[in-house]
Amino acid sequence: MSAQSFGPDAFTPESPTPARHDGADPARLALYGKLARRIVPFLFLAFVVAYIDRVNVSFAKLQMLSDLRLSETVYGVGAGIFFLGYFIFEVPSNLILNRVGARRWIARIMITWSIVSTLTMFATGPASFYLLRFMLGVAEAGFFPGVVLYLSQWFPSTRRSQIIALFMAAIPVSGAIGGPLSGWVMAHLGGAYGLAGWKWLFAVEGLASLIVGFAAFFLLHDRIDSVRWLDADEKALLKADLADDARSRPEETVRGAFSSARVWLLGLLYFCIAMGNYGLAFWVPTIIKASGVASVSNIGWLSAVPSLISIVAMVTIARRADRVGERRRPVAACCVIGAAGLLASVLFAATPAVAVIALIVAAIGINSIAPVFWGIPTALMGGAGAAAAIAVINCTGNLAGFVSPFLVGWLSDLSGGKLLPGMLAIAVALLAGAALVLTLRVPAAQASANAAGRHD
Repeated sequence: MSAQSFGPDAFTPESPTPARHDGADPARLALYGKLARRIVPFLFLAFVVAYIDRVNVSFAKLQMLSDLRLSETVYGVGAGIFFLGYFIFEVPSNLILNRVGARRWIARIMITWSIVSTLTMFATGPASFYLLRFMLGVAEAGFFPGVVLYLSQWFPSTRRSQIIALFMAAIPVSGAIGGPLSGWVMAHLGGAYGLAGWKWLFAVEGLASLIVGFAAFFLLHDRIDSVRWLDADEKALLKADLADDARSRPEETVRGAFSSARVWLLGLLYFCIAMGNYGLAFWVPTIIKASGVASVSNIGWLSAVPSLISIVAMVTIARRADRVGERRRPVAACCVIGAAGLLASVLFAATPAVAVIALIVAAIGINSIAPVFWGIPTALMGGAGAAAAIAVINCTGNLAGFVSPFLVGWLSDLSGGKLLPGMLAIAVALLAGAALVLTLRVPAAQASANAAGRHD
């Protein structure tokens, strides 16, 4: 990754373009640099608070299980039932976003999920825990695929993997921020006003989402013509590039999205990928604790290390995928790396340093998969059905968010608290994803467009 990646131009994508577009064209470099700097940072912040709200239960678990007398299986069901609500309301939410615009709908999503997240502090047992987690999934449904769809309306496909990577760097950043923040809140606010640390965790982090949700209403734009910070020439250039990009992929109808074998195959592939994502997200604190680290604050800080280091890899890999126009093999390789790292983290859990190194390897592999993966469906589909197709793929894949924590929790209870059986199941899913992505075929028209977009 170049030195500029975390400097003033951190949100300026490197710019492969079709042959008719000069990749070094100053006008295009300026245009897409401006778009990236204006659009990506806020969406990045929104995803950080979203992901923290989604997985902060993994830290609350360290105190909540004993307070509410919950088993590992109950925790796994509660962590995962979020995704049932997410699954049911995902496609309708994305179709509504496509009709009413990102500004209103993303703001609505963030405000409602912040309220539900805060209410989780009032959980009293399994039933209320399940209900609140389910409602959190309902509230958040449509956020991620909505943002992916939104980005596809501002960036052509040959630039999209690196833009999605910059956006999805929010996942490791949320781990880096969320771990220490969660540990600090639980350690220092626990007991204040008679509330346990895990209750304060949901209250503080829910408030952050509420603030960002209100900001979304004022900072997002639904149409190119409504943007004041692009001049007429820049708007014309952007519209022309997006029109050229649209001609390289088939128009998809809503009905066609639901009947397309390719869409469901991509959904199954994303399911395998997401098994790894949530295996990592929901169990890193537990793996670190199993290695002998007792302090909640120390667990928080150590959990941040794999997340931070993986950011460099995920952006570098995505930029490389855009540059060479090849996404299948990088996805497969990252699946294998992630599986190996997860298995090593529990096989060598007795040694904290080795366990953390293994988690770094796992995070590099797992966190690098999705940005490259999402360059595949957004390059293959266009038209009104693209919103439905992206939502179908995302919600099908995110069923893993229910299966992954439930399966690991259940296998942990069956094996007397051991994490190895659960992590082995996650590794098998990732390896299946590696095999599956290699079976995908890119249509000739899109392969030609990808080849035209390469530059060295």
